[in-house]
Amino acid sequence: MELSNLTARQMFENLVANPTRPRYGFGKRPMLINVDMQCAYTQPERYKTAYETDPRQTEYVNQLAAYNRRLGLPVIWTYVAFSPSGDDCGVFGTRANDVDALKNIKIGSHRAALDPRLQIGGEDVLLNKKMPSAFFETHIDSLARFHKIDTVVVTGGSTSGCVRATVVDSLSRSFRTIVPVECVADLHESPHFANLYDMHKKYADCIPVQEVFDWYETLA
Repeated sequence: MELSNLTARQMFENLVANPTRPRYGFGKRPMLINVDMQCAYTQPERYKTAYETDPRQTEYVNQLAAYNRRLGLPVIWTYVAFSPSGDDCGVFGTRANDVDALKNIKIGSHRAALDPRLQIGGEDVLLNKKMPSAFFETHIDSLARFHKIDTVVVTGGSTSGCVRATVVDSLSRSFRTIVPVECVADLHESPHFANLYDMHKKYADCIPVQEVFDWYETLA
């Protein structure tokens, strides 16, 4: 195993700065998946499970959503929420049962609600997922096939958890996968940048959101 004194942030920045590194690139028909941008994870002043990385995250995500709607292609918002018993969280929910525990994000609760700063369109798709990946036991595959999607743009949180799981599943289905860096967030800097590094190295193009905006402009 190679050892390094670099921080996770430095490793990611060095990887991105390599001009010879090939990208997966953009396609022509994007789907936007916004992962778990719900109050439990976007309101750190209220919930200890929440986090903020870029203060303009919701603004950028709203812009991406507007671009995707303009193309008539799917905009998906996922959130996690569980039944009163929490048994639909499965083993994933067995490590904790305190008030902040994952399985205690209940359907219809404030913790499950999407952040009020988000602009949800009337034709957008809202999905109550139960597991980390947005693809797991949802109909995203069917939507992608119907709309002939070739590119998946992933935003939300956490970078090291549900975003990464969604990205891996996206690439596994042979979608070009894009992560706008300013649009994903995590509780701590190290896992945030470690997972951006790993995704950019293997599974996705983790790039500035302005590059994604510029690409959408070519599709409009």
